[in-house]
Amino acid sequence: MSPVYHFIECLGLEVHVTTWGNPSSPCVVLWHGLTRTGRDFDELAQALSLDYFVLCPDTPGRGLSQWCEHPEQQYTIPFYAQIANELIQYFGVRQCKWVGTSMGGLIGIYVAHHYPALIASLLVNDVAPEVPALAVERIRTYVSLLPTFRTFNELEAWFRQVYVSFGCNTDAFWQRMAITSARRTNEGHLTLHYDPRLVIPFQEQGGQDLWDEWSGLAANVLIIRGETSDVLLPELAEKMLESKPQAQLIELSGVGHAPTLVQSESIELVKRFLAES
Repeated sequence: MSPVYHFIECLGLEVHVTTWGNPSSPCVVLWHGLTRTGRDFDELAQALSLDYFVLCPDTPGRGLSQWCEHPEQQYTIPFYAQIANELIQYFGVRQCKWVGTSMGGLIGIYVAHHYPALIASLLVNDVAPEVPALAVERIRTYVSLLPTFRTFNELEAWFRQVYVSFGCNTDAFWQRMAITSARRTNEGHLTLHYDPRLVIPFQEQGGQDLWDEWSGLAANVLIIRGETSDVLLPELAEKMLESKPQAQLIELSGVGHAPTLVQSESIELVKRFLAES
């Protein structure tokens, strides 16, 4: 099934959302990581579209969504949660299931706590309610740097190197990742798609702490951890289970931060959780 592209006015911003499947089917939201886009989920979204109506937003400041005028207030988890609620309501959805990678997982935790009737089940992909200090520092560093490239091949090679922790993915995945993550500079070179100012809240506030939201969740929860992740550390995964014993934890081997969830085994894992929850 082919995707449909929407540009929606939401809280004063134009937000790009890729949808898959029949709008009358049960809804699943797939929300990407900090500097990624909704197009990262193409394979997963297509597989889910046989049974679900799938929403894949580009968070403001990323992809084809508008950049924010007030980064300190708008490039934050609470604001993204408001955006998510507005988008879900726009499509006439009363309740959905949520799959969130990294930042998308934090948004899902926040939405599930503050809009408890909205999310029936939540898959948190490789993130905890707090982000370790070393990971926060790494994020601050790489987000602040916007490299430029003379050719598309240079850009794709850069993605393969920088995101090696994503694990084994197809050539088609890496090519699409590069295509959907590129924009031209005024000088005609290629650079990355996102607004570099999205790092400002990290500089002022550090990592998010959502333990109160996490412990109070009513939704069914599955946690996925990459074996070598520096974001969802083993001790944080254990703390998540201690504070929410009903949650499940699955570790994926051969991958760090963060699993892409587009390999056939990962797709089946996601489908099984959604069907059972």
